[in-house]
Amino acid sequence: MSQSSLIWVIDDDPELRSLLAEYLARENFDVRTFSDAADPLRRLPRERPDLIVLDLMLPGEDGLSVCRRIRGMGDEVPIIMLTARSDPIDRVIGIETGADDYLGKPFLPRELAARIHAVLRRRRMPTPGAPLPDGQIVSFGNCRLDLASRSLWREGERVELTTGEFSLLAALARHPHQPLTRERLIELARGPEAETYERSMDVQISRLRRLVEPNPTRPRHIQTVWGVGYVFVPESGEAIA
Repeated sequence: MSQSSLIWVIDDDPELRSLLAEYLARENFDVRTFSDAADPLRRLPRERPDLIVLDLMLPGEDGLSVCRRIRGMGDEVPIIMLTARSDPIDRVIGIETGADDYLGKPFLPRELAARIHAVLRRRRMPTPGAPLPDGQIVSFGNCRLDLASRSLWREGERVELTTGEFSLLAALARHPHQPLTRERLIELARGPEAETYERSMDVQISRLRRLVEPNPTRPRHIQTVWGVGYVFVPESGEAIA
């Protein structure tokens, strides 16, 4: 990288913070460490890290709550969640709250560095799910998805999307009327080397339905194809412009 990316590491383990700060610095990252989320949350409105490494178990406000607050502020800063819990549902919940990736403890610093590089690469390169320079617009129902500006509008009001939500919705919208398996959606939205639980894909689909469907319990645009996966169905006469 020509310029060091600023990484915030939020973890209450001082030894782990020291280890990650030293290792990530050798990987040409500019690292700031914090023992809890209070100071980073105060800094966010005026300081911009390129990525946050966020521990699930923090003193005071836990990582899931912090992630929800950051996304609730409309901030799309990439977040990699760290968790010592082995239950896959914790990872699903982490993705549901807006995390871009997760990593279970214990882990090798090299693996975290690789995941940081991967998340930043997805942000910077025109990989699947990234905005397109030619400005395609997808209209469906009362929604309008602008692939160039990464924005979703519903009934004239902007809807905030996380990186994962945008990538998934864009992948669906680029393949109208084409049933896609969960594995194919993961590949389109996150890249061919992504490791994502299929259950987390179902969770993200449910979140998208709540954002775009008039009645999420009876979806018209993001429909389930039983035994296959999902299909995007724009209304008649509405398609990619």
